[in-house]
Amino acid sequence: MTLESACIPVPSEIILTFSGFLVATGRFELLWVAVAAAVGNNIGSMLAYAVGHYGGRPLAHRYGRWLLIAPADLDGAEAWFRRHGDVTVLVCRVLPIVRTYIALPAGVVRMPLLRFHFYTFVGSLAWGFLLSYIGFRLGENWNQIAPYFHRFDLIWALLLVIAVGLAAWHHVRRFRRKLRDEGVKIS
Repeated sequence: MTLESACIPVPSEIILTFSGFLVATGRFELLWVAVAAAVGNNIGSMLAYAVGHYGGRPLAHRYGRWLLIAPADLDGAEAWFRRHGDVTVLVCRVLPIVRTYIALPAGVVRMPLLRFHFYTFVGSLAWGFLLSYIGFRLGENWNQIAPYFHRFDLIWALLLVIAVGLAAWHHVRRFRRKLRDEGVKIS
């Protein structure tokens, strides 16, 4: 769980459902599996948060123009994250793929660390409890659901690619419009 939250793609779905199977065999307790998952996520999230906190904004200012990210875009994203960051972190902690990387923008906008850890813990606790409970209910058949998790990863990845593509298209149009308004010829 720690590795996954440090932006290293480790399949928490398989780890937690297997842990749920171990709950069914009496080796673990469901509550402590979920708590361990949440604590592990918090530890790993510190690394990703620190990368965002110490390198994110300066790097975005330095290289953002190559990604069509204007300083005003960063300011808008920061204002939005300050208003909705708590809910964003909480909800993203139960979404595959996104859950791995949500600590980066939280660090970039310098979300207060205690709030970040609280919402990371609560969201990760829910995720850990849900997946380990599924493994518990499946018992010895826990490994039969592993292929289904990867199908959902593909759907989430596809949706993410579409969203990034639409955002890039929007930024390019806005960037070109801004250049035209400033009198710069665009070929």
